[in-house]
Amino acid sequence: MPNLGRQAHTQHMHAIQIGFNDADHLLDWLGLAERLGSFHSFPKAQIRDMQVRRDGNTILSRLAWIDGLGCGVKTATIFPGNSASGKPTVNGAMAVFGAENGEAEAFVDFHLVTKWKTAGDSLLAARHLARPESERVLIVGAGTVARSLVDAYSSLFEGARFTMWNRTKENARRLAADVGPEVRIEIADSLEEAVRASDIVACATMSEEPLIRGDWLAEGTHLDLIGAYRPDMREADDEAFARSSVFVDARDTTLDEIGELIAPLKSGAIRKSDVIADFYDLPKGRFRRESDHEITLFKNGGGAHLDLMTARYILDEWKRVPSHGGAP
Repeated sequence: MPNLGRQAHTQHMHAIQIGFNDADHLLDWLGLAERLGSFHSFPKAQIRDMQVRRDGNTILSRLAWIDGLGCGVKTATIFPGNSASGKPTVNGAMAVFGAENGEAEAFVDFHLVTKWKTAGDSLLAARHLARPESERVLIVGAGTVARSLVDAYSSLFEGARFTMWNRTKENARRLAADVGPEVRIEIADSLEEAVRASDIVACATMSEEPLIRGDWLAEGTHLDLIGAYRPDMREADDEAFARSSVFVDARDTTLDEIGELIAPLKSGAIRKSDVIADFYDLPKGRFRRESDHEITLFKNGGGAHLDLMTARYILDEWKRVPSHGGAP
C-alpha cells in the first residue's frame, strides 16, 4: 500500500509559500486588472461554492478549475463577532494546484488574495463601465475593502476626489487618517447627498437591507456593489437596478446565489435577460458603457475563478523576482 502521508509531505515541501508581505509590494492594480481581463479569454471556469452558517457565522469554500490555469480552493471563515476583541472578522486559506498533475503548487496568503481580487474585480469593471473623466468617488463602508478601493480607484482615475460614508462616522475618520495625506478623503454626513454628488459609488458593507436608493443616482453614475455575498444581503434597492444597465462579474455566481440579484429578479424589477454581460463577454466587446448618460450597475460577486486568476497573477509576479527564480 502506498505511503500517502509521505507523498503528501513531499508535495507540500515543493509547494511555494507566499505570505502577505512577500508579495504585496510586487503587485500593481492596473496590472492585475489587465491580467484578469485576459484570463477571461481562457475556457470558462468550472466553479462551485459551498456555504454553511451557524449562529451568525459563516464558512464559505470556493472551488475553481480553469483549463490552462489549474485548480484553486479558497476557504473563508466570517465571524462578525471577532471585531469586538480586535481580531479579523474574516480568515481563511488559499491553495493553488497545477493544471497538468493536480499537485499542490502554491499556498498564497488568504488576505493577500482577497485584497487584490476584491478591489481588482471592481477595477476591471470600472475600466469599462465608469466614465473615463470620473473624479468624484464615494466609498460606502469603512472596512478593509474600503481601504483597497481607495488605492485601486486612485490608480485608474488620476485626480480622483474621495468621499466616505459609514454608519459609524468615527470608523470612517480613522480609515481616512490611515490612508495618509497623499489622498484626501472627506467624510459625508448624508449618504443621499453624497450619492447624488458622485460619479462612482462603491459599496463594501455587510448590509442586509438596501442602503442605496435608485432615485439618488445621477445620470452617468457607475454603481459598484461589493458587500452582499449571501442570499439575505443587499446594498441597493430595486429602483437602482431598474434604472441601470446591469453587469456582473459572473452570472453563475451571482444571479441565483446573492440577494443583490435574487431580490430584484424575484420582484420583477429586472429579468435575467436584463443582465447585459459578465466578464466572459469582454472578448466579445459586450461589457461596456454605451453613453455618458447611462447609469451602470456592477455586482462584484468575487467567485472562485477570480480567486484563482488573482492567485496566478500573484504567483507570476512573485516568480519574476530573480531571488525567487525569475530571470536575472
